[in-house]
Parts: sequence; structure tokens; C-alpha cells
Amino acid sequence: MTKSLDPLADYNARRDFSRTAEPRGQVGAGGAKRRFVVQKHAASRLHYDFRLEWNGVLLSWAVTKGPSPDPGEKRLAVRTEDHPLDYGDFEGTIPKGEYGGGTVMLWDTGGWVPQEDFEKGLSDGKLKFTLQGQRMKGGWALVRMRGKPNETRENWLLIKERDDYAEGDPDGFTKGKAVSVKTGRTMTQIAEDAPAKAPPDPAPDRCRKRPAFVKPQLATLVAEAPEGVDWLHETKFDGYRCLAALGKGGMRLYTRSGKDWTDRFHALDGAFDPLSCDAALIDGEVMAARIHGSAFSSLQKALKQGNALVFFAFDLLRIDGDDLRKLPQIERRERLARLLSGVPSGGPLRLSEHIVGKGPEVFANACKAGAEGIISKRIDAPYRGTRSKAWRKVKCTRRQEFVIVGYSPSDKAGRPFASILLASPGCDALRYKGRVGTGFSDAVMADLAGAMTPRKTPPCDDVPDDIARDAQWVRADLVAEVEFTEFTGDGYVRHASFLGLRDDKNADDVGLEEPMEDGNDTTMQGIRISNASRPVFPDAGCTKGDVARHYARVGERLIALAGHRPLSLFRCPSGISDPCFFQKHDGGGMPGELSRVNIEESDGDSADYLYATRPESLIAAAQMGSIEFHIWGARTDRLERPDRLVFDLDPDEGLDWADVQSAAFDVRDTLADIGLQSGAIVTGGKGVHVWLALRRTRGWDSVKLFAKTFAHVMAERAPDRYTATMSKSKRKGRIFIDWLRNERGATAIAPYSLRARPGAHVAVPVTWDELKDLDGANRFSMSDMAARLKADCPAAQVQDNLQSLSDGVIDALQTLSEE
Repeated sequence: MTKSLDPLADYNARRDFSRTAEPRGQVGAGGAKRRFVVQKHAASRLHYDFRLEWNGVLLSWAVTKGPSPDPGEKRLAVRTEDHPLDYGDFEGTIPKGEYGGGTVMLWDTGGWVPQEDFEKGLSDGKLKFTLQGQRMKGGWALVRMRGKPNETRENWLLIKERDDYAEGDPDGFTKGKAVSVKTGRTMTQIAEDAPAKAPPDPAPDRCRKRPAFVKPQLATLVAEAPEGVDWLHETKFDGYRCLAALGKGGMRLYTRSGKDWTDRFHALDGAFDPLSCDAALIDGEVMAARIHGSAFSSLQKALKQGNALVFFAFDLLRIDGDDLRKLPQIERRERLARLLSGVPSGGPLRLSEHIVGKGPEVFANACKAGAEGIISKRIDAPYRGTRSKAWRKVKCTRRQEFVIVGYSPSDKAGRPFASILLASPGCDALRYKGRVGTGFSDAVMADLAGAMTPRKTPPCDDVPDDIARDAQWVRADLVAEVEFTEFTGDGYVRHASFLGLRDDKNADDVGLEEPMEDGNDTTMQGIRISNASRPVFPDAGCTKGDVARHYARVGERLIALAGHRPLSLFRCPSGISDPCFFQKHDGGGMPGELSRVNIEESDGDSADYLYATRPESLIAAAQMGSIEFHIWGARTDRLERPDRLVFDLDPDEGLDWADVQSAAFDVRDTLADIGLQSGAIVTGGKGVHVWLALRRTRGWDSVKLFAKTFAHVMAERAPDRYTATMSKSKRKGRIFIDWLRNERGATAIAPYSLRARPGAHVAVPVTWDELKDLDGANRFSMSDMAARLKADCPAAQVQDNLQSLSDGVIDALQTLSEE
């Protein structure tokens, strides 16, 4: 067709809009989803008008015999004038004598996706696209025929591609599909202007509220399938995890992270319609209906081209207002099987089959059949929206999701990169895990290159120098699925192959999976760490082994500053998400690497207290679930002579970090005014400790009185900013200068101790210049310690600068209090 400056000029010129109800031609803006339309048209000759939305109009072809689902049947499609987008809703009768006079039915409509460069295809005469209609689905092609000399019309052929939607009957589409998808009327009823009916095969009118998305239960990777009849086993599907929510307002399909992918999974439209329920929430996995190569790559191709999908259902969480999640797994499966009992076999909705017992045998057979692995589930377990050992996965091959952090350039023409660089979240930081340079088709490589967003600095700091030297860094927001044989001794993937991008997962959701077993032990500096893979800081991806590793790393510094002091341990044996507790007495059962000292308490009784003398003491405490170490202000060799003075600046909830910073400098300067030099420790929480080392010349009562007096002086000088009283009412809008840390038996967080809070933060000594530039007291986490330890410890100089609460210092404080 010859293009005009106005693509609808020909359309408008052919019609008298005072006589026809057809819409006047105007180029439209279009929507987010391109539309296609097929209109059955009883003009001088019955035909079907096939229209594709493009550049604000409907490109149009007249298909003389109608579309055919048979790939061997090539139907003549004559190119006609472009139509306005509004024409896609037109159904009615064009008056006789007008252009195209006759009855028009809206025979099919839906979305469509080009498979190749559409403008180029339009010019070259070969269009390939995927239809997502109510009747026409899957891949199609329009091919322009070679024209005869002086022929004015463009003849094309409409051809169905060979896919899951193809049929052998050439007239399978037009047979029996005699009513409008919009009004449910026949051509005769439209001509008679009969009232609209319900469209054919309507989706069920569900009357209950559609269930909301819930976090799905996740499986724990293990090395072996569990045995016994307490477990059921099913195939581990290599697709996208999906929760289907049915109810009033239609169906929604959610990914594992809660993204609404209903539109992306459009091939499942109508799949859940046969279910006899008013509302349901079904857990399952979306797969490609036809597998070519790997199941995962087939799924990605199916999503891109609009090919058929299958939803394998394996759990029922809600139905008709009932929450089934507390029921045993086997009961939920039975309810699910009953719900799906009327669904046609081989369709887009299928029940995931399972076997009870014989786990190792089921796993072996799954691997022989080429499956990715199996999922084993306790038959008596409820459904929990978290990772649990009640669901276990066993893989036939090693596969892992990694975050893409960069790529190595290629020296081959036309190849955008040689390999991509991989990382996985470690303890609150990305850790380099190697690279992958195989498994990419040219198309995948081009798509991936276009999806990566450049950045100047590396997302992780442990990439080997020889790789980092030429690496091009990218924003760490793409997730790759990779198959590999093993991890090397350095922790890098060996013989890796790229499987595809995980669009359904965020980079923050990626975690390195290692088989977890009871007795997953490791040894650190001669100390056995049991269940080293147990999560301790789930949000940061830090395990019990990471905690022990932290104390091995910072041990020398922590002991130098906090060793040989009575301890209170804050223990979280099952991680910070579960109950934790303080322990200050031995009580028996604590490891021998921790030393004991018998201390008389205020009530006259005595008890054994624990203290650390070497890094192994800290590691052994970590083995017992210790997260935090809180220390006395005196050492065990002279318990009644404190050698440490500390002021804990504790802000009210309404104050921000700048208020705390300002207070720390105020305390520092006031101490300097009376002749004392101090240091700072950010606590890993909200506050700052201002502290100094003392000569052991005074007892607890004197040190406590000095600290109390100093805090009250600060509060009296700036009563709107500070309080020296613990009372909540007095602390409103103020910073509590906590001087109570300086009495016998009181403790303060040890430098380099972890804090049992989300983020795996650490209490860290800082210089005053550093404090000025920090953005919070929880600035440092476990992952920062390797770099931090390369520099001198700011607390060492404070520790070496022993000072006395001399008469001169006390007199200076007295003078301040009288001002």
C-alpha cells in the first residue's frame, strides 16, 4: 500500500459518515498492549478482515476464506486501507450502497506481539507475530506474494505456524464459531440489531473476594532425598513459581516475589475457568507446554513468542473463604485434587503428581528422566510462607541463581561480550562467584547486552585483579540462572553454562544455596561449629558460620580492647528471628575456651562469670549462639578498679542522626574542657559511646559519681537537648546521656561486637573525623570488617592514653556545675 502523510486519508475518503455508523478516521495513541482484531464481514463477498494495531492505526487485510489453524493451509489476505483504532470495537451493519456495505461481526480480538523487526518485515513483505486472542493464538505469519505487472492490490498469505495451537482441520476456526466475541450475536441477529447476549464461554462469575498474595513456602536444598512414608515427592519443575488468585474481579497470577504477571502469562487466560469455586489461592509452577532443549529456556521463548503455557498446581492455600494453610500437606493435596478433578487432561491447568515414600528411588528415577530434581514435603506439615526443612529440594545437577555484576569484553566482531561476571549476596555484600561464557544464543546475547545498565564502580570488591582490570561493570539488578559442575576451592563456578535470566526474581532475593544437612559442621581455628549453614541474620544472608568467621577475623582487636573483662553474652541459638536471651553467669555447659572468674555480687552471693582471653574464646561463644558481647568497665585482675569510662548517648525515637553526632562532639568538647581526651564508638544501633581509658586509681563509687555528675552538668547546660534521667517522660525529644554504664556490674557493648538486629551491624571504633562524615551509628556491618581491619584501630590510641580522674579534673567539673 502506498503511504500517505495521513494514514487514514484513504479510509475517510471512501466513507460518508452521515450514513454509516463506522467511526471517523483519526490516528490514535494506542495502549500499552497492541491489539489485533478479526471482523467477519458479509459484504459483496463474505470474508474476514484481519487487523493489527501499529503506529496508531489498524493495518488491515481481507482474508477471503477466513484464517486457518492448519499450517499447511495458506489463506489469501488482500491488503486494504488502514483503519482507525476505534474500528476495533465496531460491530453492526454498513448500509447498502456504502463502501463495504453489509454486516460486520467482531469475530476475535486480543493482543499481539511481533517476533521480529516489524517495520523491516512490513517493507520486506514478511511479518511474523504472536496472537493472544480468544480464538486465534500462537505464532502466525503474513507473507507478501510477488505481484504481477501493473497489479495495484497487495496480495499476502496468512499462515499459521506449527506450534501447540495448530490444528489439522483447515476450517477448524470458522466452523462452529458463528457468534460475536463481544455480544454473543450471530450475523443474522446483528443485521436485525437484536439485543446483545452474553459472549460465548464467559469466565465464571465468582462472587467472593479474590485472595491477596501471600509469601510462598520455599524449599531447603539438601544432599539426599528423605526416606520414609512421612514424605511425599514430586517433580521439581524448571519454570516460574506462580500463585494463582481466583475470585471476584477475575484471576491474577503472581510471581514468587509478588509481581503481578497476569499479562505476561496471558496464554493461561481461561485455564482456571473450569474450577468450581468462588475464590481460591493456588500455588504452582508455570512451564512451557512444549519443551525444546532446556525447560527453562523453552519457557522464556514461550513467554516471548506467546506460545502455550501450562500451570502445574501443587498446593491449595485458600478456597471459598477457608484458609487451608494450617492443614497438613496431604490434606491440602487432597482438597486440590478434588478441585481439579473436572479439569480436562492435557490442558493448560494440570495437577502435579506425587508419590508418598521411596524418596531416594523417586530421585534416582527423576534424574534418569532428565528432570532438574525433586521436591520432598512432609505430609503432616502446615504451609509456612518462608524457607523450611518441611520442604526439601534435591537437585540432579548443580544450578544456582547469581546476580550479574559485569562482563568481560569480547575481541570477536559482533559479540558484545566474552563472558558475564557473577556474584551472590554474602553477608550483607555481593561476593564474586566467577564468570560464564557459554550457553548464549546470538539473540539471547544481544538481549542481555541491551538489558545491562553500565556503572563506573564494581558492585563487589573481591573480583580478582586480572579479571577486574578489563571488566565492564553493570548495575547489579539482573538475575541469571547458571548450571555448573562445582565450586572451585576459591568459591568460583566451574564449567558454567548460562540458562537464562530470571525476570521473576529480584537481585535482593538471590541467595547462595548449599545443601543443608543436620550436622552441617565446619571447623574454625580448631573449634567445631555445628550447623554452620543455619541462618542467623536472614535479611543479610549471614549464617552461624559467618558469625564465627567474623569473630575469628576481629578477634585480636576485640580481645585487645575487651579481653579479660567479665562478659554478658546475648545469645540467639536459632538466629535473631527466634527468641534470644542474655547470659552473664556460667551456669554450666559453656565451652572451656571461655574463662571463669568468681565474683561476689551486691546481695552477698557469688557466681562464676565468663570472660574471653583469646580469639578462640569468641569463636567458642559463637558456637553456642552468642551474637553480642557486653563488657564490664574493669578487668578480672582488679575488678574493683575500673579502667574504662563510657557515656552512651541514647536518642529519643523522634531525633535523627545529626542530633546524636552533635551530642557526641559536645560531650567530647566538654570532657576536653576539664582535661580529658576521649574517643568514639558507633554502637551499630542508634547511639554513640564516648569513652576513655582510666588509670586504675579510683573505685567504682568514685567513677560512678563522676560520670553521674558529668551527665547532669551536660543536662543542666542544655536541658532542651539532654537528660541524665532514664525516665521515658524526661527523655522525650532529648538524648539520654547514660552514665549508668559506669557502675559495678553494668556493661557496655564491646568494640567490634555484632548487634543482634537485622543487617548484621557491628559496633566499631571511629575517629572524630570519621564520625563527622558517617550517615548513621549502624554504618558498619559484618561485610565491612575485612576492609576496616586493613587500617589502624582508632581505639588503640585511646586505650593507650591512660588518664586519671585527678583532683584537678574533679575540680574542673565542679566549676562547670556551678556556672
